[in-house]
Amino acid sequence: MVTLPKTNELGFFEIRLESIGGLGANLAGKMLAEAGVVGAGLNGVSFSSYGSEKKGSAVKAYIRFCDASTNIRDTSPIERPHVVGIFHESLSKTVNVVSGIYEDSLVLVNSTKSPEQLKEKLKMRGGTVAVVDAIGISLEEKNRVNMAMLGALFRLCDFLDPEMMRGIIRKSLEKKYPQAVEPALRTFDRGYSEVTFQTFELPEGEEMPAFVRQDTPVLGYATQPMGGVITNPGNSILKDLSISRAGMMPHFEDSACIHCAQCDTVCPDFCFVWEEQPDKKGRPQMFLQGIDYQYCKGCLKCVQACPTDALSSERETEGYADENRVAHRFDWAVN
Repeated sequence: MVTLPKTNELGFFEIRLESIGGLGANLAGKMLAEAGVVGAGLNGVSFSSYGSEKKGSAVKAYIRFCDASTNIRDTSPIERPHVVGIFHESLSKTVNVVSGIYEDSLVLVNSTKSPEQLKEKLKMRGGTVAVVDAIGISLEEKNRVNMAMLGALFRLCDFLDPEMMRGIIRKSLEKKYPQAVEPALRTFDRGYSEVTFQTFELPEGEEMPAFVRQDTPVLGYATQPMGGVITNPGNSILKDLSISRAGMMPHFEDSACIHCAQCDTVCPDFCFVWEEQPDKKGRPQMFLQGIDYQYCKGCLKCVQACPTDALSSERETEGYADENRVAHRFDWAVN
C-alpha cells in the first residue's frame, strides 16, 4: 500500500501546475492522476482551470491524491499545494505562482537558472526548489514540454511509479501518434534524470507569507472606486505577451532586411517597429528598425514569411529580449 508523504487536514496530497496554453499542463495533470490511481492504488482527481482556450493564455491544472479509504468530494481550486509545477518561468511576472505554499512544499520550475536564483526570483522564504530545462529537452527530443515536466514530477513524488507512467504514455500515444511514443519516453526519462533540487530551510524567526485567497477580486463591493470607475482598462497596447513565448523567438538581422513588410503582414500583434526615412534617391520610405519583444509571443510566423532570412528562429536566452528590444513610441497611449 502506497503511503503519501504528507496530507492536509482533509487527507489530501495536492499538486498545482502553473502553465500557459500549448505546453500540455492539462494533459500532464490527467496522466499524473491516472498514474496515481491505476499504478499506486490511490484515490485521485484531476481538473483544470483556464480562461480563453488558446495558446499563451494562463492555465492551471490541479491534482488531488488521498488513500483508498478517503472519499474525494472536493473539486475546488488547490490553494495550498504540497507540490507546484511551473511550466513557464516567466509566469512569475504576472502570476503569484507560489501562492499558498507551505514551508516544506516542493516547487518545480522549467528553467535554466540555479535553485538559488529561482528562490530569489520567486521570493520564496523556504521550501524545496527543483529545476529542469524542460524546454531545452523538448526541443532536442522534438517533443513537448509536459513530458519533461512529468519526468521531473515523478522524481520528486517518489510514491509514484515511473514505469507505470511510461505505460500510460505508450497507451495514450501509440494509436493516434505512434511516431511520438519514443520521443515522449526519452523526454520523460531525461526530465526524470536531469532535474536538480535544493531545500531551503525557513530562517529562524521568520514565517511563511500569510495565505491570501487567489480568487479575491481587486475590485469588489468593498474596494470599487466611487462612481464605478475602471482604473486599469484593458488595452492591447499596454499588454505584455512575453510570457507566452515557449522557448523560441525571432532574431532580426538588419543587414539582410529588404524592408518588404512581409513579416508585419503576418504578425498578429505590434511586434515590428518602422520609421520613415529617405531612400537612396531621397524618397520617403518605411524602414524596419527592429522588434518590440514586449508584444512577441514567439509564433514565428514572421520567420516563415521572410524571403531573405533576415529573421531566424533562435532559442530565447535570459536578457536577450530586453537588450535587443526596439520599443514602440506609444507615448500618446501610455502617458
